[in-house]
Amino acid sequence: MILGGTEFVGRATAVEAVRRGAEVTVFNRGRHPAPAGVTSVTGDRLTLESLPGTWDAVVDTWSGAAEAVERTARLLKGRAGHYGYVSTRSVFRLDDPTRLVDAEEAGYAGDKLRGELATEEFGGPVLLARAGLILGPHENIGRLPWWLNRLARGGPTLAPGPRDLPLQYVDARDLANFLLDSAAAGTTGPFNVISESGHTTMGELLETAAEVTGGRAELRWTDPETIAAAGIEPWTDLPIWLPPGELHDFLHGGDVTDTLAAGLRCRPVRETIADTWAWLQSLPGEAPQRPDRPAVGLDPAVEAKVLGE
Repeated sequence: MILGGTEFVGRATAVEAVRRGAEVTVFNRGRHPAPAGVTSVTGDRLTLESLPGTWDAVVDTWSGAAEAVERTARLLKGRAGHYGYVSTRSVFRLDDPTRLVDAEEAGYAGDKLRGELATEEFGGPVLLARAGLILGPHENIGRLPWWLNRLARGGPTLAPGPRDLPLQYVDARDLANFLLDSAAAGTTGPFNVISESGHTTMGELLETAAEVTGGRAELRWTDPETIAAAGIEPWTDLPIWLPPGELHDFLHGGDVTDTLAAGLRCRPVRETIADTWAWLQSLPGEAPQRPDRPAVGLDPAVEAKVLGE
């Protein structure tokens, strides 16, 4: 059973589970088409009163209020063998990554931590998959798709440095594999589900993406000080990128020793980039965008001004 199952991580998990020969049920609000080979059940988790059936494993990708996690975990108690909840490394405090944020904290981090706590209602084996930056085909946040479309347009392109800046992320399909493998093995507890720090660099990411999209872009590596002086926001105006410093170290320096030992395997960055570009080219229109997340990307006029100066 996949709670979600039609977008990004949920879709990747459903597709992989079907490929492995599993009987897959996806439960969601029916706003997006489900992958081939699954049984779809439509409903609203916030008002759900029953969820009949039994399952070997459940994967939960919910990112909103923890009430939904608490409700489904309680309803599935005794009727599923394993509960995998996709959480986030944002549950850790920025100033002390060994400690969790306050359970009363508002916003995304607080919702995810409360979701983790709500899985206790399941009363059985629970995996907390604390993902970091997630990339890959069917991304509905727009980070890697924005870069690929920008590089495909070609011409002088602002490339945020330093070029050797290490990145740490997980391909949605590798996250899906870890969730399914963990369910089969009965793995429990919290794991930072991301690649090793430095799995790729900003330079390798953009240079590979420029090559994959046709080689029309001229990367102009620009130092963080120049970018900041221009009022360009890391992460939002320039997706994926954070300048060296505390926030970068937090997001791209997580300890994954236990996760690798538990079986996480991360594909090369070129495969993630090439497959995402192939997916984008297959779409009849624009890439999907989550309505609860702001659009990302740099204003072309701002980019041109910085490069001109």
